[in-house]
Amino acid sequence: MRKSAAALGGTLGIAALVLAATPATADSHTASLSVLHGVPDLTVDVYVNGEITLDDFAPGELAGPLELEPGTYTVAITAADAADDGAPVIGPVDLPLEEGRNYTAVAHLDAQGSAPTATLFTNDTSPTAPGEGRLTVRHVAAAPAVDVLAGGEAVISGLANPDEASLDLPAGTVSAAVAAAGTTEPVIGPADVTVAEGVSTVVYAWGSLEAGTLALATQTIEGLHSSPDGVPTGQVQVVEESSSAVLWAGAAAVLALFVGFGVRRAAVTRDR
Repeated sequence: MRKSAAALGGTLGIAALVLAATPATADSHTASLSVLHGVPDLTVDVYVNGEITLDDFAPGELAGPLELEPGTYTVAITAADAADDGAPVIGPVDLPLEEGRNYTAVAHLDAQGSAPTATLFTNDTSPTAPGEGRLTVRHVAAAPAVDVLAGGEAVISGLANPDEASLDLPAGTVSAAVAAAGTTEPVIGPADVTVAEGVSTVVYAWGSLEAGTLALATQTIEGLHSSPDGVPTGQVQVVEESSSAVLWAGAAAVLALFVGFGVRRAAVTRDR
C-alpha cells in the first residue's frame, strides 16, 4: 500500500476524522467540505493535479468537514494501486470551491448502476425559522426515482439520482418511508427521522438496489438557528444495511477531500 506524505502528514486530516456532533464554523475566506465514497466494491486511489493524495480508499469511507482554500482542483480517481492517473475510473474533474460555501462531494453510481460518477452538492446553510430544522434527501443510489412519504402522503415526489430535495420542518420526529415514484406502497421504511431545531440533517441513499448494496449515510450541519459568523459544518455517519427495508433508519466524489492539504484516510464509525 502506498502512503504519500500529503495523505498522511497533516493535522488537518487528523482533525477531519473527529465525528463528535459538535458545531463548527469555517473561516469566511475558506470553503467547508465533507465527502462520501458511495461506490460499492470499488477501492480507489485519488490524484490531485497529477499527484497521488490518497490510496486504497474504500467504499463507505467518509471525512469532514474540512476547511480548504478556495480554488479549482483537477481530481482523477483510479483503481487502487494504479501506476499513475492515466486511466481514471472517475474524472479527471475540475472541482471549483468558493470561499464561504459549504459542500459535500459524493462519488456514487449513476441511476442505472452502469458507471461510477461524482456529484458536488452545495449545502444550504441559510437560517431556519425558530423551532424548525431542515431535512434534505439526496438520491445517489443505483435505483429508480422515488417518492418520500410522511403520514402516507408524498412530501417529496419523483426524486431521481443525483437530485436532492429539502424541507424545513418543525423540530420533532418524522415517520418517513420511500415508495416507487407515483405509488404509496412503501418499499423502504417507514422509519423515524429526527429533525432538530437549527440543524440540517442530510440523508444520502447510496449503493445499488439490484446488487443489494444499498446503504444510508447521514450528515448533520449545525448552527442554522441563527445567522452564523462563518459556514456551519457537521458530522458524517454511515449505516450500511443488508436489507433495504431499514434503509431510512436514522433519516445519500470522493472528490475534493483529496485537494492536497494533508488529508489522511477517513476513519468511519459504522452503525452496526
